[in-house]
Amino acid sequence: MSEVDDHDSDGRVPAPGELDVDSDLADGLAESGEPRESTAVAPERELPDLTSDTALSSALEALLLVVDAPVNEESLAAALEQPVDRVTELLRTMAEDLTDRGSGMDLRRVAEGWRFYTRDTYAPFVEKLLMGGQRSKLTRAALETLAVIAYRQPVTRSRIAAVRGVNVDGVVRSLLARGLIEENGTDPETGGTLYVTTELFLERLGLSSLSDLPPIAPLLPEVDSIDDS
Repeated sequence: MSEVDDHDSDGRVPAPGELDVDSDLADGLAESGEPRESTAVAPERELPDLTSDTALSSALEALLLVVDAPVNEESLAAALEQPVDRVTELLRTMAEDLTDRGSGMDLRRVAEGWRFYTRDTYAPFVEKLLMGGQRSKLTRAALETLAVIAYRQPVTRSRIAAVRGVNVDGVVRSLLARGLIEENGTDPETGGTLYVTTELFLERLGLSSLSDLPPIAPLLPEVDSIDDS
């Protein structure tokens, strides 16, 4: 085996570090002329242990806080990889506990599934916060949501969320409290509540009818092309 010469072809002594070339990079360059792509895979996050009811309750709370529409026991159980019976029993226990301690949140089982709601007792305070003082002006999120409803009404909450790409539960409640939108029946296919703008909306914008809205609707996707799932 021949000894490696530390001099290059023109007699120059390489500077420190020039010979320290990563072998994988060198092989990749020799074969394709480009560095090889890294095949390293990011480690998966370790899931919390849901053995205890306390841990499972916390996980259910986390899911229910972000859902846009009521979600059934089967979907929750699948997401948490837990038996449906255990999830169902714990949801009922959570609902009872919230009621017993007079929480401002109310966990209800409606036709489609489970969801957090504001307890009726404290609804006036929520309306006061949304309607008064420094919160009197609409946020950017509220304006964007209102635009989707105005141009695509009647439209369900899930389709509004699909257009905006974010949860709109709180924003829709705010617009309802302000009287700018209202419920208008249910979607025959999904059963979701349909929302439309109100006369107050037209009044605030100084419009006589929806036909007076500026022609920006083509910038929004058609609701029929949006998946409700």
